[in-house]
Amino acid sequence: MVHRVLFWSGFGVAVRVWQLGLEMRPFFNRGSLWAYPVFAGAGASFGYWLQGVDERQQAILNDRKQIILEKRARRAQREAEQQS
Repeated sequence: MVHRVLFWSGFGVAVRVWQLGLEMRPFFNRGSLWAYPVFAGAGASFGYWLQGVDERQQAILNDRKQIILEKRARRAQREAEQQS
């Protein structure tokens, strides 16, 4: 999980660099250095939120998969009982 948060932090910094490049402003201006941690924090919080979404979706999918497999097993058992 830490690697995803670090990735999104880096993504936030890359967005800031891209923004400054589009505006054709210097990357390391003393008055705008405060924005790098802000963009990194925003990226990290987005990555943390996205990780939680992914975990919840995986849990729902695994639960549904288990329910379907149990239903198939019961159906196969019923069909086997009917044939014998």
